[in-house]
Parts: sequence; structure tokens; C-alpha cells
Amino acid sequence: MSQCCGSRRKKEFHLIILGGGSAAFSAALKTSELGGKATIINAGLPIGGTCVNVGCVPSKNLIRAAEYHYHANHSPFQGIRAQSKVEDFKALMSEKENLVLSLRQAKYLDVIQGNSRIQIIEGWGRLVNPNTVEVNGDNISGDGILIATGASPYIPPIPGIDKVPYLTNEDLFQLGELPESMIVLGGRYIALESAQTFGRFGTKITILQRSSRILPQESADITHLLTQYMEEEGISVITGVQFQEVSQKGENIQVKALVNGKEKLFEAEKLLVCTGRKANTKGMGLEELGIERDHKGFLKVNEFGQTSVKGVYGAGDVIGEPMYVYTAAYEGALVAENAIKGKQRAFDYSVLPWVIFTDPQVAGIGMDEKEAQEKSIPFEVSKLPLTYVPRAIAARSTKGFIKILRNPETDLILGARILAPEGAELLMELAMAMKYNIPTKEVMSLFHPYLTLSEGIKLSLISFGKDINKLSCCAS
Repeated sequence: MSQCCGSRRKKEFHLIILGGGSAAFSAALKTSELGGKATIINAGLPIGGTCVNVGCVPSKNLIRAAEYHYHANHSPFQGIRAQSKVEDFKALMSEKENLVLSLRQAKYLDVIQGNSRIQIIEGWGRLVNPNTVEVNGDNISGDGILIATGASPYIPPIPGIDKVPYLTNEDLFQLGELPESMIVLGGRYIALESAQTFGRFGTKITILQRSSRILPQESADITHLLTQYMEEEGISVITGVQFQEVSQKGENIQVKALVNGKEKLFEAEKLLVCTGRKANTKGMGLEELGIERDHKGFLKVNEFGQTSVKGVYGAGDVIGEPMYVYTAAYEGALVAENAIKGKQRAFDYSVLPWVIFTDPQVAGIGMDEKEAQEKSIPFEVSKLPLTYVPRAIAARSTKGFIKILRNPETDLILGARILAPEGAELLMELAMAMKYNIPTKEVMSLFHPYLTLSEGIKLSLISFGKDINKLSCCAS
């Protein structure tokens, strides 16, 4: 054998990626890291996808602004009174937009600048075969295709809804003026975060939810308290709604519905639709190739991210729940590695923390009581109201609780649900304990500084075996 043949380089892997969000960029960077090249084909939202453009970034920026405004007007301390007002809503929205633009540039475009292994093409990609995508009249061939085109708002088939100028999360944050009133269809996280934010800015909010309670996937103790807190802020929460018709009346929008069997008419300046998500998979040639999808268009993939067609993968919101920016990034990198190295690494969501950014926040990890019961796993529950947490008492902010499930046979944490201001900051201690099988007695043995919210975790775990009412400060 000649010297040249023995040193011949292995063919460079080429991954074609449809989409421009977190999953797409994560896959492209992993491909580059592993010595391959990636072509990102993006259409629809600008580079960065849902999170940076119309999701996490703008919503959390406005959530924080609304919190500052609300708490300035609602001091829990005697002798302190302040007054805040939304003086310039356009300036607030302009500041939000500048944040979006800066993060899109810094966290996406600048990251791949100068990387010769990654190219971006703006255009609508359509699969020709399992190795070829047509875009802008040209065919691009590669060794694998990743579909990471995300999801968009699902609009329910309510008569008349297509004839009114409704809002979704994709245009809510583009409003130039603060509406006087708004009806919110839906009662899950996007609906609740948006409703509370605009309610705190001064918009009169009415939430209309089909199921018997908001956040129907969560336990009733969370949803009942969160409903109470929202109603205390002046938000009207109406559940058990059967939508009949949507119509325009002058400058306002009307929603006719049945509530507990009685016909009701709701009217507001704006209508915000937050009734779930659908996959962005239409017009991509998937049907012709036999790539399987569900009734909302979400790709059906196995635990390795592979679709029903060899060489074609899916990652991010386009494959359905969980739909978080951090799980999308995780999936994109994992799928790219599987495609390039042939490794069979499976998705693992066994220790997945999540947050709903209401105030107080709803945060969770692992199982709740219902899931433990369904899986016949022995469990016991510790539920600690924040009225027992010194930090919350001192801050006069005691709304909510910390609830932890453990297996009494192994002393391992099964999951947790937290309803608390900044409660999400407690999740990672629990995540570490769950991932590395650390018994609760070991977690309790750690020092938890007095008058920190994290002390609530220790107190919750202590209460598995002791009466919390009989413990002094800095209990151990």
C-alpha cells in the first residue's frame, strides 16, 4: 500500500440543520467541535428562535419590570410607602427590544463568527431525500439532516377567531401601547406569566381556561394558591369555560362562552391566545419521505432523536415536550453527536428542573404525588409553608410552600414542587441530590446559612422526622 493511501483523511461529516434556534445552534457547535461542518437553514423567526426573540428573553425582562413596579406599590413593611407608575410604556418596550437584539448578536451570531465549519442560509428548506434539502432553488446534500424548526402558537378552532386581530406571544411583546383590558385564553405557563405581567402594569385581565383549574398538570394545592394570589392582584380567573364564538365589537373583542352551563359574554380591548403549541413542520416535504408526526405536527422520534427515516433527526420544540430552551440545546448537541459518531446516547430527563415565572414562582423537579402513585413507588411528603422559613418571615414574603417527596425505603429524594418568590433558586441543590443519589440525611447535614431561602430545603427535609413547630432557629 502506498504512503498516500495510508494517510488518506476521513470524509468530513456534513450535518444539514433546519431551524435557527437553540437546538439548531447547539447541534451546529457540537458538529464543529467534532470536526464536521454544519449548514443552518433558517426561516420564520430571526436567528435565535423563540427564546431570544419572542419567548424567554423579552418575557422575563418585562416580568422583572412588572415585579419592580408592583412591589414598589405594595410594601409589606410598616412605615414604608412608595409609589410607582408606568410612565413610558414605549420606552419600556424599546429597552426590551434592545436587549433582544444585543443577546441575539452576542449569544448567536457572534458565537459562530469566523467559524468556517458553520454556515447560515436564510430560506425555507424542504427535504428532497434523507440526505438532501432544497433551499432557494438549490439542492444541498449532507450526511445527515436535523429538523429543529421549533413550534408556534396553536390557535383553537373557535368560530370567528380568525376574523379578529388576536395576539400571541409572538406579537404581544411588540405592542406600542399598554392595553386597558385583555382577555387571555389559556391557563398554562405562557398565559399566566403574560397575564400577571400586564395585570401589574395596569391592564385589566380576564383569564379564561377550559379545564377546571389553571395549570391542570400540577397538583391542586399549587393551582389553588396561585389562583388565589392572582385574584388578590385583581386578575379574574375563570375556569371550566366552553368557548362558543369570538367576534369584534367596535374597537374591542368579545368572547362568548359557557361557564358552568351558563352563557357569558366577555369583552376586552385585546385578546391574547395562549392555548398551546404546534410544530413547525408544514411544507417541508416530510409526508413525501414518510417521516412520522403526531396530530399537532410534532416529529415522532425515538430516545436517540431519530425519526422514522434513517439519517433524519429531530431536536427542540419540534419534537414536543419538554419545550425549554435548555432542553432544546441539550437535545441538539446529543443528536449531533449521535449522528456523527454513531453513538447511541439517549435523552435523559430524569432530573429535569423547570420553572414557571409567575410571582411567586412555580418550580419543580422529578415526580409529584400522582406520578409516584402511578408508578407504585413508595413515597412520603414533606410540605413546609413559607411561614416556617426565617428568610421569608424576615422579608415579610411568606406566600407559598416547599414540598419534597422522598422514598422512605431508600431515603432518596423523588421530586419536589415549590411555590415561592425566587423558588427556582432552590432547585439545583435538589437536582444534585437526585442525580447523585444523595440521601436526605446527607443533604440535611450540610450547612445552610441562616436567613437564606435555601434553609427552607433543610427545614423541609428535617420535617420528615421531626415536628417543625418544636425546632428552634438554625435547627439541625
